[in-house]
Amino acid sequence: MKDYYKTLGVSNNATQEEIKKAFRKLALQYHPDRNPNDKLAEEKFKEINEAYSCLSDPQKRANYDRYGTAEGPTGGFGFAAGTPFSDIFSDIFDDFFGGFSRGSRTRPTKGDDLRYDLEITLEEAAFGVEKNIKVPRLQSCDVCGGNGSAPGTSPETCNECRGTGNIRFQQGFFSVSKTCGKCQGKGTIISKPCQQCKGNGKIKVYRQLSVKVPAGVDTGSRLKLRGEGDIGSNGGPPGDLYVVISVAEHPFFKREGIHLYCEVPISFTKAVLGGEIEVPTLDGHHKLKIPPGTRSGKLFHLKNKGMPRLGGQQRGEQIVSVYIDVPKKLTPRQKELLEEFAAIEGEQIEESSKGFKERIKDFFSMKD
Repeated sequence: MKDYYKTLGVSNNATQEEIKKAFRKLALQYHPDRNPNDKLAEEKFKEINEAYSCLSDPQKRANYDRYGTAEGPTGGFGFAAGTPFSDIFSDIFDDFFGGFSRGSRTRPTKGDDLRYDLEITLEEAAFGVEKNIKVPRLQSCDVCGGNGSAPGTSPETCNECRGTGNIRFQQGFFSVSKTCGKCQGKGTIISKPCQQCKGNGKIKVYRQLSVKVPAGVDTGSRLKLRGEGDIGSNGGPPGDLYVVISVAEHPFFKREGIHLYCEVPISFTKAVLGGEIEVPTLDGHHKLKIPPGTRSGKLFHLKNKGMPRLGGQQRGEQIVSVYIDVPKKLTPRQKELLEEFAAIEGEQIEESSKGFKERIKDFFSMKD
């Protein structure tokens, strides 16, 4: 008589959980896939399968303990259909192949995430804004309620897989399942599809949403709206909506992180004698003092006039670069005064091929 307890390495009074645990350990150790071309391992694998098939069934185990055979005094041992043996094999198969043997017909699936590109102005990026957008997304069909069948009808159970969504078959010692090819794993067949969704159970609609854009965003910033993506399947949650920000180019400011850069013209007299000018900022006009003798290209830093840091209170600087604006036309008196100035400076004003404007530019460049 075969000693099934010894084969599994358990005692005669072992619990079902101990028997199952011992079988799993031995089955993984002696499985043919882990021991290719090993006849001894193959025989050992068959022995532990036989032992577990007997000891895992309470009635067969009782017969074995009393009569030395799983079938009692009238019969021999055999693999009977419907034993827990197939259940443990499903568990072992999962350990090897990551759960391939299990169907996924009723597994909830999250809906697809969506993306929406939103362009805003620099001012809106600086102070935040609330925008209304329209997003196309999939939602449950309101005609069929999401089941895909025409009103008054219902999906029919697939006669190929009997509603399980999977076809199970025996392959060697394993009971393997694959997705039903007839119903594509759904378990049901739609004989009369809904005209609105064409049997899909989902339709595309445009949903209007209000998006709050926080201050400090920049091109490439993403805002996540949870649950505003496509509807899920089999009771799964909807996907999310990602709003991707693009900040339009500004005609006056150039942005670098939290700092803003701009160029402002000043007159020749302001540059020489000094004075005060008004500089545009995001908060309005700001009075900037120009010291005497300011050269073209000088930088002025205006604190807290730049962009805010996203999620914080700090603001960057506005950096103003001034340049001397050379007049295109001069009155006779202005020309006379400049010629006097040039004479005082020892400059010779020549009536050459160079125009007056070009000579003045040369003069300013030399002074710089």
